[in-house]
Formats: sequence, structure tokens, C-alpha cells
Amino acid sequence: MNSMFGWIREKIGFEAPKDLIALGAVELTEPGALDQVLAESEQKPIFFFKHSTRCPISSAAYQRVADYLAEGNAGKVYLVKVIEARPLSNAIAERLNVKHESPQVILVHRGKAVWHASHGDIDAPALRTAYEQATTR
Repeated sequence: MNSMFGWIREKIGFEAPKDLIALGAVELTEPGALDQVLAESEQKPIFFFKHSTRCPISSAAYQRVADYLAEGNAGKVYLVKVIEARPLSNAIAERLNVKHESPQVILVHRGKAVWHASHGDIDAPALRTAYEQATTR
């Protein structure tokens, strides 16, 4: 199977989807976890990645967030599947005062949203720049 996949990748340039969890992201499912994650952001910035498992645009953004992690960049990523964890997704929007979008990345530092992007604006260079700027403030 790997040889067949290698042939397809070589012929059409297709890459296998990356797994955010395998790359170090942590999936959150319960609103009760929000306080702990926001407290963690007091020490260093963290990302929330709000992802729809039913949306092809969100799937593309998922791969770009995975690219960011695969490059070994700093910043812990918390994955929130918006359909499966709607109460948590809503709590994040409310607590951080950031209008819900999906896909969406929110960078949180010291308990506050300091940057966010959605849809096509989500990519590894944007995440890297936002993280670097947050850590120099």
C-alpha cells in the first residue's frame, strides 16, 4: 500500500493527511477544560483551532495547522471540533469575545485573545508570526 501511495503522491503531488494529535495537538471536548487552558496561557501563548469535521475548507485549514506543528514551531494547539463539542466552542467565543467562525484559530496569551484568523487566512507562516509577536509583547 505504501508503494501505491508513493506512486500516487509522485504522480499527482498528493500528500497523506497529517494528524494533529500525532503532531502534539490536544483535543478538548468539555467546557470545564477551558479554565485550565486559559490558566496555561498565562505562562505562554496557546492556540485554539476550531475545526468542523464536515467542511472541506476546515479540512484544508486542518492541514495547514498540521504543517505548522510538523515544522516544529512553538505554541501548543488545542483542537476543538465545533460540531462534536458545540458547548465548548461557544464558551471559547464568549469568554474570549471572539465571534465564532469555523475554521478558526485563536491565539491566547495571558487569558486573552491576542490574534485570530479564519478560513484561508490560517496557514503556518501566519501562526508562526502571531506566536512570535505574542511572545515579544
